[in-house]
Amino acid sequence: LLREIPDAPPVLYVRGALRPEDEWAVAVVGTRKASTYGQEVTRRLVTDLVRAGVTIVSGLARGIDAVAHRAALDAGGRTIAVQGCGIDRVYPPEHRDLARRIAERGAIVTEYPLGTQPEPGNFPPRNRIISGLSLGVLVTEAGQDSGALITADYAAEQGRDVFAVPGSILAAGCRGTNRLIQDGARLVLEAADVLRELNLTMLAERAEARQVLPTTETEARLLSFLSAEPVHVDDLTRAVGLPVSQVVSTLTMMELKGLVRQVGGMKYVAA
Repeated sequence: LLREIPDAPPVLYVRGALRPEDEWAVAVVGTRKASTYGQEVTRRLVTDLVRAGVTIVSGLARGIDAVAHRAALDAGGRTIAVQGCGIDRVYPPEHRDLARRIAERGAIVTEYPLGTQPEPGNFPPRNRIISGLSLGVLVTEAGQDSGALITADYAAEQGRDVFAVPGSILAAGCRGTNRLIQDGARLVLEAADVLRELNLTMLAERAEARQVLPTTETEARLLSFLSAEPVHVDDLTRAVGLPVSQVVSTLTMMELKGLVRQVGGMKYVAA
């Protein structure tokens, strides 16, 4: 997706891993001064999008961005953070632990080389990467001067769909999202609105089918030792204390169910 945009970055630094399924991504952005309403709306929408198999893209900023990343991780999904500084930096610094979790379950990306400080002028251009990595951009709460509106503008320029959550006409923090809707953004009341517009309904149905597949106690134990980091089958065998033949056969069934993936060298990751 990112290669399609007119001003695609020539180089993208990555911490973590980008996967093929990240093609099904939606950016969720908003104000740094998130209200209780904005936070709750973001959590609900992100949780439902992740359960439908969508990867969440955002900017690791305070407020709505951080809520979106955390909700995606808490729901067991993938999330991508686009930074306005070098890959060896974390901004804001209080999100260091969040950044670590994102790198474990998704990816942190930036176009800026190592050592680049988080200068204010870096952030508006990085917003084109947030929208460029996504099928659409969802703004859950934003005032009229929010940087999230820059991301929405980039999305429109790139031919992406723009979505917005309505808010109180009396709340200054909702003037940006309400204006987006007035100007033609898709009004969102639930995650299904986004999934339908982006033709991701079948993706949601496949994700739901995977969730209802029964798992045995052995599968549950193996899953507890798996994450985005590859684990060798020998290490899994020692961890669960079962014969290697049983572990291998169980992993084969789990791979067919879409619960795990083999990444070469008899190593597995959680799907």
